[in-house]
Amino acid sequence: MSANNNHENAKAQAHAHEEEAHEGPIKTPKQLAWAVLFAFVVPVIVIIMLANYVTSASKPAAGSEALEAMAVAARIQPIGGIELKDMNNVATLKTGEQVYQAQCAACHATGAAGAPKLADLAAWGPRIGAGFEALLASALKGKGAMGAQGGGDFSDFEISRAVVHMANQGGAKFDEPKAPAAAASAAAN
Repeated sequence: MSANNNHENAKAQAHAHEEEAHEGPIKTPKQLAWAVLFAFVVPVIVIIMLANYVTSASKPAAGSEALEAMAVAARIQPIGGIELKDMNNVATLKTGEQVYQAQCAACHATGAAGAPKLADLAAWGPRIGAGFEALLASALKGKGAMGAQGGGDFSDFEISRAVVHMANQGGAKFDEPKAPAAAASAAAN
């Protein structure tokens, strides 16, 4: 009988195993609820959220800042401009010392960026030796770290006055340049 029992047990186990194979992975109602949730509800929620994100107007888009009015205005602004000054009105022209204080002193008072200090005879000596015209050309066109006109907004005549002021402080004996109107009337005589 024991052989018969063993045979029936083996048959029962094989039958149970076959029934298990035909059952799905969901065995309880709780597992069924979770399967329905993950199979249907979660994808529907994800699709709704994606649709809202795609259609929302407030989301930042790549490159959207480049089209803002301020950014466009900054890109198309003119690089430079031209300002015409009336050179006939000599009363408004600055003196050499005024131009020096307003523009040149920033570097020439301290010697910044290799600028010769005001009244430094040793630094100004070789420059004065080159002559007024060479000094004026350097001041008007720029030299080394100094930009044209020292980066200022003065007329060429005012810059020439500042050059004479600085050079004379450094030991030169240059004459004060003549005002443009005075030079024009002297040439006419």
